[in-house]
Amino acid sequence: MATERSAAGDVGRWFGPLATPAVNALFDHLAHRIDPKSDLVFASTFELLVAVVLSAQATDRSVNAATAKLFPVANTPAALAALGAEGILPFIRTVGLAPTKSRNVARLSQLLIERHGGQVPRDRESLEALPGVGRKTANVVLNVAFGEPTIAVDTHVHRVANRTGLAKTTTPEQTERVLLVRVPPRHLLHAHHYLILHGRYTCLARKPECWRCPLLKLCRFSAKTPRPPTADPVG
Repeated sequence: MATERSAAGDVGRWFGPLATPAVNALFDHLAHRIDPKSDLVFASTFELLVAVVLSAQATDRSVNAATAKLFPVANTPAALAALGAEGILPFIRTVGLAPTKSRNVARLSQLLIERHGGQVPRDRESLEALPGVGRKTANVVLNVAFGEPTIAVDTHVHRVANRTGLAKTTTPEQTERVLLVRVPPRHLLHAHHYLILHGRYTCLARKPECWRCPLLKLCRFSAKTPRPPTADPVG
């Protein structure tokens, strides 16, 4: 571990206690069990961008319910810019921070027309210059739409990385830097989906279901939850 930390430079100080062979095994287990795709429903790169912007501090289920109504009416930059914030708001009212997000979606749609010919740009700088698009959103678009090996760190990724011993970090930015170094290259493209979905459905925030976790023997989390009497063990 000392050699690994040294080789990783300043990022090494944020490494968790999980050794490299265990890190490799962890991602092999996740890759075997998880289909690495987003829970968001979209049919184009632009729809993905809008859905991810809407998903900030909201569940994918609530976003999918909103876009199922919005996208049949308007699903291009020109159509959403024409609707404007007031026209978008009724479709997304059930999503958290809806008034702000409706303004962001309307404005980013207009900027895509003005700056990028109505196309979603493929570079981080241009993406992050759009309203409502931060580093995490840009990483999702770059990864899912363009196949870039980025790591989008949300609360699930940050939690799982620290619980398992992949990282010992306090910020999403630190976690992203650690994962970009520690994730085996063969798993880097899908790593953030593996961690997100594992955190969403198994390594839950309040009470992780350790008793059915495929990472049970690798994970360095000290407060593992026992198997409930009526539950079946992981298969």
